Formats: sequence, structure tokens, C-alpha cells
Amino acid sequence: MSESGTPLRRGWTTGACATAATKAAYAALLTGAFPDPVSITLPGGQQPAFALAVERVAADGGAATAGVIKDAGDDPDVTHGALVLATVRAGEPGSGVVFRAGAGVGTVTLPGLQLEVGEPAINPVPRRLMRGVVAQLAAEHGVAGDVVVEIGVEGGEELAQRTWNPRLGIIGGLSILGTTGVVIPYSCSAWIASIRHGIDVARATRQPHAIAATGDTSERAAQRLYELPGSALLDMGDFAGATLKHLARNPVPRLTLAGGFAKLSKLAAGHLDLHSARSQVDLDRLAEWTAEAGGSDALVAEVRGANTALHALTLTRAAGVPLAQRVADESLRQVGELLGAAPVEAEVLVVDREGEIVARAGHLTPAE
Repeated sequence: MSESGTPLRRGWTTGACATAATKAAYAALLTGAFPDPVSITLPGGQQPAFALAVERVAADGGAATAGVIKDAGDDPDVTHGALVLATVRAGEPGSGVVFRAGAGVGTVTLPGLQLEVGEPAINPVPRRLMRGVVAQLAAEHGVAGDVVVEIGVEGGEELAQRTWNPRLGIIGGLSILGTTGVVIPYSCSAWIASIRHGIDVARATRQPHAIAATGDTSERAAQRLYELPGSALLDMGDFAGATLKHLARNPVPRLTLAGGFAKLSKLAAGHLDLHSARSQVDLDRLAEWTAEAGGSDALVAEVRGANTALHALTLTRAAGVPLAQRVADESLRQVGELLGAAPVEAEVLVVDREGEIVARAGHLTPAE
């Protein structure tokens, strides 16, 4: 909901748009005709249909290109209105689906991301969705599905300068993103109001234990431990401070705060708003904690120069240095300070991208 109480319109990620364009382009390559609109199935089961803004086939018939205009709904997304293009051509036999970065899509040049150095900045879930539509069409037409998929974004190189891509070593354009395919409009005050409502519901239903998570992956990790009802789940997102301050005034007996390493690194350093636009991971502090945890001088230097928090976590885990545990401990300390004298027994779970709990502080035990 917006601050005025009207519903905010959801939109579609660049990954969803790229998948729709890929499906249309591959269909045209196989049949000579573009499906318009073109529908796809998202991870959550939604089946949106996308109108095509571009339809063209190469003069020799060896490639087809389709384009979709990204609609981010009411979210202030930098890529709203951008033209996402997919060009599909035949690949080498047995190659499967090979991804290429077209104009406006970046290339990964530094470690610490979900993709290998040298790969086009097309994230894992969009890749899976695109492979899925290729496999579907290939099966329908009795072909192998060996193709090269090139994704581009018109004006993407300029748009990328308004994102964190240059600092992350993603050079030449934007990233093709999205884990659900859906863009949820971002309204700070509305989200915080929802958190407060969630806490109030948990108290009203006499929940003895609540989970506040930064995202779906960390919430699922905590749920594997406790299997709490929906009324005990708080969609905290980036608003750790707002969540904890409301809990301090309106306590529940037990709290599990779960989040990714990067988000909780910020909380551990004292940031209460964990959004990338309003707080950044302090690599110098992570390096100091690495040294205090017994890391070598070389490892400390690597952490200080890491590309991302994920990169720092990977380096320290490989070296057997418990940096994640220090982040959990410091996060729990921050939680305690914000809760003050409120009668809340709290714990913190640090969760990696795969949903594994890599550190835990507070160690609540499941209620009998």
C-alpha cells in the first residue's frame, strides 16, 4: 500500500523481461513467427504476458531478436521503461544454452558475486528461467535446444552508472536480476507500518516466538528450526531498527532475527537501515574482526580489499576463520541495545545465499 492507503502496483524484473524476450525470439527462430504477447511462468507460479516492443529476424534467418519494455510498477526502479532485448541463434551441437552479454549488459570482472569472473551479469534465477523456456520450445519442436542467448538493455551502460555495478566490478552495463520475477514496490513508511502490524498480530495471537528476517532465504532457514505459524513471521526487510524499536515497546517473549551475511554485517556495525542506498558494508571493520578472530595478515588484507561481503565471507570460511560468528555476536549485541530492558530473549542467525546457517548467537532452543 502507498502512504495514502492505495495499492501500489507491482512490476516485473529484468530477469522476467529477458525470459519473455528469449521465449519470443526462440519461437520466431523455430517457426518464423513471434508470439505477441508472450507468456512465461515465474518461480511463484505467476504467468504474466508481455507485449513485444521489438520483433526482428536476421536477413540470413540465423538469428531472431525480441524486445520487452520493463515495467517496474510503482517501484522507483532505475530500469523502469528500459528496453530488454534477447537475440537467439543456433549454438554448437551439444553446447546447451550459452549466455552472452549484449550491449548494455555488464560482465563480471571481480570475485565475490554469484557468477564467475568473465561471465555476463545474468544472475542464476533468470538463467534458469531462460533455460526453461528454451527447453520447453525445443521439446515441442523436436530439436536439441543448443542455442546462444544474447541479452542486452538499450542504454544499459549509462543506466548502470546509477547502480552499484561499477563498484562491484560489473563492467559495461546492468545486471539481469530477479529471484521471483516480481518487483515489489518499495514504500518505506508503508513497509514499516506493515512490520508494526505484524508485531501487533503476533502479540494479539499470543505468539511466544517471532522470526524477523531480512528476506525469504533467511526466513526459510529460521523456519527449518522452529516451524512457526504465519502470524509469527515478521517481514523485516531492511528495517532492522524499526522492527527492534517497536518490539522494545511491544515485546514478544522470544525473537529470532535472521539475515544474510552482508545485511547483518551492517547491523553488526550499528546500521539500523540495511538498504544498499542507505548503508554500506564496512570492509575495514570486517578486516579488523578477521584479525581479532585469528586471521593472518594476508587474509586480513584480502578481506579489506574484498569486492563484496560475500567475497569476505568466502575468504574467511576457506581459511577457517569465524568471521560470520563475530558478525552474529556483534549483531546480537546491537539487538540487545535496541531492545533495552524489554523482556525479549533474542538470537541472531547468519544465513548464506544457499540458505545455510553459517553462524548463530543467542541459541534459543525450540519450545516444547
